[in-house]
Amino acid sequence: MSTFQDKIEIYADIALKVGVNLQKGQTLYISTPLYAAEFVRIIAKKAYQAGAKHVHVEWNDEELTRLKFELASEASLSEFPNWKVQALVEEAENNAAFLRISESGGDPDLLKDTEPDRISTENKTRSKVLSKFRSYTQFDRVSWSIVAVPSVKWAEKVFPESKGKKAVDKLWEALFSATRVNKPNPITAWQNHLQMLDEKMQFLNAKHYHALHFQAKGTDLTIELPETHIWEAGGSVNKEGVNFVANIPTEEVFTAPKKEGVNGTVSSTKPLNYGGILINDFKLTFENGKVISYNAREGEETLRRLLESDEGASYIGEIALVPYRSHISDMNLIFYNTLLDENASTHLALGSAYPINIEGGNEMEKKELEEKGINTSITHVDFMIGTADMSIDGIHKDGTRETIFRNGGWAF
Repeated sequence: MSTFQDKIEIYADIALKVGVNLQKGQTLYISTPLYAAEFVRIIAKKAYQAGAKHVHVEWNDEELTRLKFELASEASLSEFPNWKVQALVEEAENNAAFLRISESGGDPDLLKDTEPDRISTENKTRSKVLSKFRSYTQFDRVSWSIVAVPSVKWAEKVFPESKGKKAVDKLWEALFSATRVNKPNPITAWQNHLQMLDEKMQFLNAKHYHALHFQAKGTDLTIELPETHIWEAGGSVNKEGVNFVANIPTEEVFTAPKKEGVNGTVSSTKPLNYGGILINDFKLTFENGKVISYNAREGEETLRRLLESDEGASYIGEIALVPYRSHISDMNLIFYNTLLDENASTHLALGSAYPINIEGGNEMEKKELEEKGINTSITHVDFMIGTADMSIDGIHKDGTRETIFRNGGWAF
């Protein structure tokens, strides 16, 4: 029987071998909160043992983040250090692999009392100045991956009946289950899982649907697809031909919508943790692609700020199909962390689309992508819409329909 330490070691192996798929002689750049230090040291040791050239770590502290939003001047929120931008771009140009420990693994309520305007200003600033670096990940030019590590505050939010170490241990076990650590041969299990997702992707790519129609309680939405759209699955390939998996876990098959081809209403089904503030029970209505009305039971002002981030933030950039019944959703947990929650639910994303979701997109500039109907934005924020009763139909150009999802899951 595997010990807790055995499972941590396996989790680190998955992050390095499946996630970023670190190559000998490659630099690993890790962005992480302080509370994940012990796990990061395990990652670094394994990376060097695998032949990493360097392991660079960028440490973040959520309490310092909170203090900045509470006490820093308004002007400081509109600034971002150029040296940080240059460092990231330089590492990307030198083909580093990028591993991020999800910031959402901290306190989900960290900034709930913070003025939304201040958060919006800082988010816009960060997104704008990091746009060049972000192009390396969005265009899959480098290997990158995101994993989660529990904090006490996060664990107690997910398991409110438990406190401290007991809650953290429960959340670790949930993560181990979600990421296939508990399988007899986890790396092989991941390879088999990625092959299954690849088969779904190939099926959808062969169909060349004109549009998708989503129906569920609170949702009646039609999304047109670009003529040359491409479905992608959890696994990706960087410019060097190296496979990697951007999200650990991943359960999705995804593509990009036609920017101005979204019409109808969609309702969220899980809380969205956006920059430390929860947006909950919200509904969006689209007309010709753009959000024309919205409401939220919780976090409506933050939702408004998100939609106003820039022109593209009120349009959809991603459609991701995830079965309602899966080993993650069957845990019946709300993780308050998009990395986990989006892989338990079909979801959409407000903001930029991935260029990989259109033929030749990786070679296109912003203007050409927009001409092809691909949304561009400084932001990309996933939100969950999947339900047990969700139906999704694929619509051909002649109007004929085919079943893709019934009762929340794949129909083929």
